[in-house]
Amino acid sequence: MPTSGLEVFDSSLQKTHIWLDEIMGELGVGRRPAWHVLGVVLRAVRDRLPLPLGAKFSAQLPLLVRGAYYDQFRPADVPVPVRSWGDFLALLAPGTIDLDPPIPPARAAEAVFGILSRHLDPDEIAKVQQALPHELREHWAAAVAAAEALP
Repeated sequence: MPTSGLEVFDSSLQKTHIWLDEIMGELGVGRRPAWHVLGVVLRAVRDRLPLPLGAKFSAQLPLLVRGAYYDQFRPADVPVPVRSWGDFLALLAPGTIDLDPPIPPARAAEAVFGILSRHLDPDEIAKVQQALPHELREHWAAAVAAAEALP
């Protein structure tokens, strides 16, 4: 793999590729849709978090992924209340069902929840989950449990 000469960039690119490979494998899509799904779900989570928690959470993300997380960020507009899993999926739908092939919003969310839970600090993930509505926490936990049960 070519290097940029800066370890921070090379490490971020390597980690981002690992995350994308996992999403691609889970959703059966190419790299471009996987990147898109990662960004859509991250931004939906971001906009539900209080600013200090969202900033602390983002610090764990690979540098490239952190850029996707903060894309189109409007701090004055957060946190945006979401009361149910259905509300959350409705936020994801425009960014996932318009892909070719379309990806069900629930599958997109579950894939990204799994990536985050596998690659980030469990204590930080728990704090993020606690800031989300109960239904989202339940679906996040179920997605992780299902992924762990796979061979």
